Amino acid sequence: MEAVNEPDGIEEVDAVPVLADEARALQRTEPAGAVVVKQAAAVAATSFAAGVVTVAAVRAGRAVRARRRARRKASHLPPVLATRSFLIDVHLLGSRD
Repeated sequence: MEAVNEPDGIEEVDAVPVLADEARALQRTEPAGAVVVKQAAAVAATSFAAGVVTVAAVRAGRAVRARRRARRKASHLPPVLATRSFLIDVHLLGSRD
């Protein structure tokens, strides 16, 4: 490569490719997309496990509270022999004035 400086400030360069003396194999690197996929899979698995533990803890807490309520109600109330449900519709009407 030879650079020639001319008085008007323009530089001309003779661009010739430089070849390596010997050929060698390139090192294989893991694609960046594979790393992202692995991280996403790890986050998904961890989130799923945390969700399962949270649901189990909430259900266990509700079960304990329900048993406590059932003990209190059973000891204070007489036994229920029968139940009936009615649908009631109540209208409050104003005056006709």
